[in-house]
Amino acid sequence: MSMSAPSTRLILSFIAILSVSYSVTGAPATKRGIQHDPFPFFPGFDIQAVADLSEQLPSHSWEYGFASEAILEIYNPELSVYGSNPFPPLVIDPSSVKALAYAQSKIQLNLSPNAGANVLIDGDGATGDPASLGLSATLLGLSNSTYTKAAELTMGYLVGSAPRWSNGAISHRADVAELWSDHIYMAPPFLAYYAAVTLNSTLLREAVHQCSLYRDVLVASASNPSVNANLTNAEKAELNGLWHHIIGPQSTDLGLWSTGNGWAAGGITRVLATVMKAPVVLTLGWKDEAVSTLKAILKEILDPLVSYQEITVDPFNGFLRNYLDDRNGTETGGHGFGEISGSSMLAAVVYRLAVLAPEIVTPSSPYLAFAESIRTTIGSGNHVSADGLVAPTADPLCWQCTVPFTSGSPEGQSFVVAMYAGWRDCVLAGICPNN
Repeated sequence: MSMSAPSTRLILSFIAILSVSYSVTGAPATKRGIQHDPFPFFPGFDIQAVADLSEQLPSHSWEYGFASEAILEIYNPELSVYGSNPFPPLVIDPSSVKALAYAQSKIQLNLSPNAGANVLIDGDGATGDPASLGLSATLLGLSNSTYTKAAELTMGYLVGSAPRWSNGAISHRADVAELWSDHIYMAPPFLAYYAAVTLNSTLLREAVHQCSLYRDVLVASASNPSVNANLTNAEKAELNGLWHHIIGPQSTDLGLWSTGNGWAAGGITRVLATVMKAPVVLTLGWKDEAVSTLKAILKEILDPLVSYQEITVDPFNGFLRNYLDDRNGTETGGHGFGEISGSSMLAAVVYRLAVLAPEIVTPSSPYLAFAESIRTTIGSGNHVSADGLVAPTADPLCWQCTVPFTSGSPEGQSFVVAMYAGWRDCVLAGICPNN
């Protein structure tokens, strides 16, 4: 259910008051980023080269945002929502935190009244893509109030001005109501993080709600199954739980895009971690229900991947297919070619859930075996070049192209970085094997 105008104004007023209070009374002294070895384990390939290239390839708003998040998880995991105690966040010297210095160099502030979604960077018509830099802006705002204002304006646009689907889901596009699975990685994690920092229970709950609202529209189900004509009805039913890519009046794509499912699952996992670690006062009375709901959605996405790999995995290279419901693909063409982007992000989700939800991802579970197979496959063959370029991937600007992308995907690079960060932290937790 969408938020009414009065409730939106209440949120904005409440956040403004809390932000001032927090900045004056709640923030600790400035500290430098904690130094540690970001690459203590060898995953089967040169992960530092992959990470270095992940900083160089981005050229679009969401690519900068995702790279910033992946860099944070690698170099300063204590500041990410996967850290042991991320709230309240330390006031960090941005120059000592690689991810914040990177994000600061990419943010293009626009604080004008008509900035709309583009306060942090031009989103080229997207509401969610600029918000991918929102977590970085929130952290930067702890030592620079200009970024605090930018984060507040970005939040305010999303919950108060962006178009909404009929069920209340915030549109990924600024001109029409249209839902993209990609949006779930960009906007809800920012809203959740901003809510935890500014002590806003209503906004945190709304971030969780957005994940459910998107799921209700995009999930493949008996009433909204895969549209691939080459699958039997029984095979289509086996893929229920995965998400369609886009539903809306402009760019509908009913395929079960691997990268889109990675975006969705990765974003939901970040929201889950935020809810689990947010100050207790924010989640009194509803935390257990929210955690259960988010875990159920994630399991719903992962189950078809691991249970029906004869459909979802390309036998030519062992990666998830670009379109999970399309067997028409090989290493050289077709919509169903195996690719690294979606594969590595979904593996990253499994590694994170091994720590966050050990009752689901146990050491002997098929989920962990799936993630390990993706990681080891990336390290075999020629999937990582000497300079760290990963291939084959989906074309990030042409998801329906039938030729694997091999010239360097910004998304693919950062997905692999996120996968390594998840695996490393899982090994350090004593859950995942180091082999």
